[in-house]
Amino acid sequence: MSKNKYLFPLIVMSALFFMIGFMTTMNNSMIDFLKDAFRLDNLPNGKVLKQLPNSFFYGAYALSIPVGFLIHRIGYKKGVLLGVALLAVGVISCIPLVAVGYIPFLFGVAIFAVGIVILQVVANPYVNALGPEKTAASRLTLANFLNSVATVIAPIFVSMLIISDSGSSGVMEPTQVQKPFVVLAIIAVVILVILFFLKLPEIEEEDKDQAIKPKKYKSSAFKYPHVWLGSLAIFFYMGIEIGIPSFFADYSRELGLHLSAIERTDMLKYYWGGLMVGRLAGVFILRRFTARQILTLCAIGGIILLGASLSIGVNAGQVALILFLGTGLFHSIMWPTIYSLALEDLGPLAKVASGVISTAVIGAAILTPMMGAVQDYLGIIAAISLLFIYYLYLIFFAAKGSKIRTV
Repeated sequence: MSKNKYLFPLIVMSALFFMIGFMTTMNNSMIDFLKDAFRLDNLPNGKVLKQLPNSFFYGAYALSIPVGFLIHRIGYKKGVLLGVALLAVGVISCIPLVAVGYIPFLFGVAIFAVGIVILQVVANPYVNALGPEKTAASRLTLANFLNSVATVIAPIFVSMLIISDSGSSGVMEPTQVQKPFVVLAIIAVVILVILFFLKLPEIEEEDKDQAIKPKKYKSSAFKYPHVWLGSLAIFFYMGIEIGIPSFFADYSRELGLHLSAIERTDMLKYYWGGLMVGRLAGVFILRRFTARQILTLCAIGGIILLGASLSIGVNAGQVALILFLGTGLFHSIMWPTIYSLALEDLGPLAKVASGVISTAVIGAAILTPMMGAVQDYLGIIAAISLLFIYYLYLIFFAAKGSKIRTV
């Protein structure tokens, strides 16, 4: 396949990255709203229940390994259609279910989350394969930049179209999500129809690798240690990326800053904006430095900003909050660097390996409720401090874990 033929599928995949980013961040941005709308503070273990949108959404990533095998069987093109179709069905089902109750609504979230999982499994190795291997991390970062643009828009969407709909009374009601979800459902269906009539080329990794030189691969992606270590890196990374916005509202209260629900949700755009700026810069940075160097630097930068925020605390609440949100800049290119390192030297096994790696996104489903439980017993500072452990593992993976190969 010529270089020019890669351009259009890369554009399509970038659009899907935008969709993935928007739906993912919208789900996370609604946590504070759903807590108030469903009166979760009045229930036992309310802080754990508040994190359930993360569990229902990211828990779908437990299906990533079978999805990887499915994509290996049906190919990227059918995988994209299936993913968008489930996304549309899930969004549509959320419209009536939100009026039924909190858990039924979250089951609707789980349906469109499965669609996101399929798109995630398809998109990453597809972008990875659309060009030379040496620029794979750069291409993934470019696609993730559009993902980040969506993550900046999503909190604004939630604050303007969902939370602000509470009117002068300021009372949150679950049904406020219905009209915005109708808009999302229409968009999802339109995209599905467009994709149905478009022709996306199938990528054969074997041909690309062997055109350069014959190369032998193990019989299974499961036999490569760096795949498993990379999966664990994604697991902890998700605890970092989602942990910051998930605990932002409670941390702002701990700092003595009395912000409204709209202000808290709207401020998240600065965190996601940091990811967007970092990913745009990463397109160029990753052409000059290795993924291992960048991942190490980003993890250290995150540790410094988070440590400074916790150290300053209530003595300078506004500054502490800025530092807390500023970690997004360093989180920006962690995902593509981890992903590209975990997929190195896999050739035709990349589809299945992508499923293995994507399964680790359940880190957000497991780690955030766990942090919520820690918050219940030891407080918000103790819960946030767990992020230091996650950062340290990423440093290990960059320095050592990603170099382990079984050739």
